[in-house]
Amino acid sequence: MRKISPTQIEGNLIELIGRQWMLITAGDMQDFNTMTASWGAMGELWKRRVAIIFIRPQRHTLGFVERSKLFTLSFFDERYRGALNICGTKSGRDCDKVGQAGLTPCPTPGGSVAFDQACLIIECRKIYADCLSEENFIDKSIVEAIYPARDLHKLFIGEILNVFV
Repeated sequence: MRKISPTQIEGNLIELIGRQWMLITAGDMQDFNTMTASWGAMGELWKRRVAIIFIRPQRHTLGFVERSKLFTLSFFDERYRGALNICGTKSGRDCDKVGQAGLTPCPTPGGSVAFDQACLIIECRKIYADCLSEENFIDKSIVEAIYPARDLHKLFIGEILNVFV
């Protein structure tokens, strides 16, 4: 893989995140977890290039992201859709979902984890975290539609450190 600037990421980010999906991964090569995500954002904030991720409280990956300074976002070609399905429906608490998905973990320059099969890897350093709050929703219909169990996401904003294609 070769390193590029965040401004050189090709494609429509809404399509990339929302329809092609990504793996959010945190930890190190000895102990990490990953999860499939289709919600997130990228852009400019606080004079930094950032990625924003959202994780529900029951996800095993949440603890790894909370404990780690870094997280990665890995994007894949369509042929890995099955692997992404496995990583989105199985829990790392219960099985080796990375092994079942046939993915090969690899270290990043910062010491986090991504995957050899990814066509795009974004490595981020956490700079902000907060939990969504029901009372802050202006459109209350979102809470009813998306959070009937009131398991609102925690969001993390990460400064983009490295991008590889």
